Amino acid sequence: MKIRIQTDNTLAEDEIILHCRTENQQIRTLRNSIEDLITKSFSILACQKKNEIYLPVSNILFFETSNSLIYAHTKDDMYEVTYKLYELEEFLPGYFMRISKSAIVNIHQILSIHRNLTASSMIEFQDTHKQTYVSRHYFKVLKSRLEEKRNINEKETH
Repeated sequence: MKIRIQTDNTLAEDEIILHCRTENQQIRTLRNSIEDLITKSFSILACQKKNEIYLPVSNILFFETSNSLIYAHTKDDMYEVTYKLYELEEFLPGYFMRISKSAIVNIHQILSIHRNLTASSMIEFQDTHKQTYVSRHYFKVLKSRLEEKRNINEKETH
């Protein structure tokens, strides 16, 4: 594998492009590692009790709508954000995904999913009482993403 850095001072923002013959597990692991490095310091402006807080996105469990407002949930708190869900989808890191019309989840934070065949399935998170629901429409995609993440983690530990 070759690594090359090419500078271009006309770019509006930095861009990383991975050129590969095929997308394989090694390339996906590399992409995920780069995303993790970039987003470790990435934060989002949120409000709580009239205080503005820069919240690291890696600490966010999920976003949800309630009464036309959008909330970011961490293990211990809930913060209001000014973005719409479709705006969040555009700039959040790849480890966030839509799980219903009213929620986006951080797949790195999921502990378990309690499947319900006739309705939404419940998602639980580690070290917190908080939970959210994945709709039947998004369930298969979420399971696939979690399986891919699990396979990457298994290969990295071996």
